[in-house]
Amino acid sequence: VQLQASGGGLVQPGGSRRLSCAAFGRIPWPNVMAWYRQAPGNQRELVAMITSGGTTNYENSVKGRFTISRDNAKNTVYLQMSSLKPEDTAVYYCNVRSIVTGNEYWGQGTQVTVSS
Repeated sequence: VQLQASGGGLVQPGGSRRLSCAAFGRIPWPNVMAWYRQAPGNQRELVAMITSGGTTNYENSVKGRFTISRDNAKNTVYLQMSSLKPEDTAVYYCNVRSIVTGNEYWGQGTQVTVSS
């Protein structure tokens, strides 16, 4: 399984950005698709997750600002980010985890920088 993330870049505070992550290969099913992020000096943290059935969960600091969604036909997960803050600056990683086996796969990361 390979994950290809895209959509990162420089955005001004208060702006929006959409990240995409396409999965290729033998995607486990059912699964959970998620976005994590890691800022310099910090541990990687879960930002948002979505199950095969569409159930979502968010880290508290992004609730109401970020929306995770998925297109199962395209094996793609999205993260719509709005009202971005400088503290959202991080490398964002996508992840797919099998609900049955627990096996997980990571994308290469995409940098999001929120700065004026």
